[in-house]
Amino acid sequence: MRSTTRRKFLHYAGALLTACALPNAAFAQETWSSGSGRPAFKLPKGTVDCHMHIYDDRFPAAPGTTLRPPNATIEQYRLLQKRLGITRNVIVTPSTYGTDNSVTLDALKHFGDDARGVAVVDSSVSDDELHRLHAGGIRAIRFNLSYPGAATAEMIQPLAARIAPLGWHIELVVQGERLAGIERTLSALPCPLVIDHIAHVPQPDGLSSEAFRTAQRLVEKGNTWVTLSGPYVDSKAGEPAYLDVAPVAKAFVNMAPERMLWGTDWPHPTQKTKKPDDASLVEVIAGWIGRSDWQEMIFVTNPTKLYGFA
Repeated sequence: MRSTTRRKFLHYAGALLTACALPNAAFAQETWSSGSGRPAFKLPKGTVDCHMHIYDDRFPAAPGTTLRPPNATIEQYRLLQKRLGITRNVIVTPSTYGTDNSVTLDALKHFGDDARGVAVVDSSVSDDELHRLHAGGIRAIRFNLSYPGAATAEMIQPLAARIAPLGWHIELVVQGERLAGIERTLSALPCPLVIDHIAHVPQPDGLSSEAFRTAQRLVEKGNTWVTLSGPYVDSKAGEPAYLDVAPVAKAFVNMAPERMLWGTDWPHPTQKTKKPDDASLVEVIAGWIGRSDWQEMIFVTNPTKLYGFA
């Protein structure tokens, strides 16, 4: 009897815990973000989310791509926008789609003047196609060297020369350990360079790493920007404060607040299990920036200038 009673108790307790968890789980599935509250820090009017993605299986994935998250739609992202209090965003073509930017161009039509895009192209792209992309809202091209893809490091320099007249820039995602190997190429670019995800400075080495020193040299040359996004990718300390990444982010901010950007990295495609709490991430990154004038600069002024928002 005692064993049966205990089994019943455990059964009911488990059912109760599941029922309590369902609303939060459903909300996370709905928005690809943990939590449901608004950030305590109020983002300034005109804030731009400089790094987010749309995934939509109406658009076929490129053969051989390894990162294939479930759908993360325009409607789901709008829920996050409402929660965080942002209206403007930069849509980045994920590695999933190779050089097919259809998913991004489609999203740009829906978001209208409140959005800009970052495309993926290779050296075969025509001038007509670049102009078509520009008309569709594209303002940069992306090199994701962290995942095998269509765009390679050898294409950076020749493509940079072609996009510079359009007023575009290069967006780079690369493991921190590889940054020094392409520093010479990056230093000579004829257009601005944006390094995503806090330059992927590896932990626990952080400020003492060659990756940080390389990124510092690039930033100090005056043509390189850094996106304060995705601290969870390289952190060993983890959420909520990412205490190991904090000194790196603060060092970049202090170097050049006029060339720092912010992004959600929604829907956090590298996080396979629990998604981070985007409201908490806003609070943490705003805290790293610290000064209110720098917050205005990084959340609003810098991206407005770089991406050509009105």
